[in-house]
Amino acid sequence: MRSASATWTVVSELVADTVAQSSALSRDEAVQAMSAAEAVGRMLIAAGHLQQHPITLVAGKVYCEITTVSGTAALTLDENLNPVPGAAGTDTFMIHLPSPSPLQEQVKAAANGHDRLSDTAPPAPETKTANAGPLIDREALRRAVTPR
Repeated sequence: MRSASATWTVVSELVADTVAQSSALSRDEAVQAMSAAEAVGRMLIAAGHLQQHPITLVAGKVYCEITTVSGTAALTLDENLNPVPGAAGTDTFMIHLPSPSPLQEQVKAAANGHDRLSDTAPPAPETKTANAGPLIDREALRRAVTPR
């Protein structure tokens, strides 16, 4: 179990470590962005907003929704704090902060404090329609094994 401040530090490290996988991006820039959002981030955590409304990191192939838990759920949670793979080839990232009522003004002010922060909803995650079909073409297998 962590305080809101300690939880924000862990979230910030996760974001910075994920962004740092890119040779074109600076870990320091991610740290600076998360520092600009620290006050409102602690408020979002302490009020329980991040249980329902995630912070979303969008960086190349990374679409990472970060939530927190509190109370007894925190006692049984297995957390994965490893950097999220997929940011290696990107040259941009954005951290979308949730903007629940009554913190909209504070979130907007934080988002205005750094170019990598946004108080808008994140874009929909990309889907790979080329890979959306089945992995095995059953009809082709039937044709291949059917005696002629």
